[in-house]
Amino acid sequence: MLGAEFERTVDAIVAKYPQPKAALLPVLWEVQNAKGSIDLEAEEWVAARLGVAASHVHGCVTFYTMYKQKGSGKYHIQLCTTLSCMLRGSDDVLRHIEVKLGIKAGETTPDAKFSLVRVECLGSCGTAPMFQLNDDYHENLTNDAVDRLLTSLE
Repeated sequence: MLGAEFERTVDAIVAKYPQPKAALLPVLWEVQNAKGSIDLEAEEWVAARLGVAASHVHGCVTFYTMYKQKGSGKYHIQLCTTLSCMLRGSDDVLRHIEVKLGIKAGETTPDAKFSLVRVECLGSCGTAPMFQLNDDYHENLTNDAVDRLLTSLE
């Protein structure tokens, strides 16, 4: 799929587990790192490589928020919209980000700098509202805090 070096990397990951199926999540992570996202072709390749059904792979890709099915901006914002965050203002934060970036949830800015998605629970209920920006959590968000953060990335 992505060349011999990539396949050797995947082989090394799979070798760490007693059953190939157990390597599913780290192999998906490796695919995403290599391709930027996990499309249906990649899901089918992973399924064949690990000996599992493509539907099982697709279920994991669509369940876990860490996997992207399409490319995203340089800065990928995953805003938690579960009840705890919603009760503490995530809807207001979402509208604020949409206006500031000129996009709706599920979209990427035309310059591919920012993408914004709504996700279910990121496990930070005590510090709601929050979002994950790439791999980092930003908690107790206010519109002012969002503005400062986004400005620092421009």
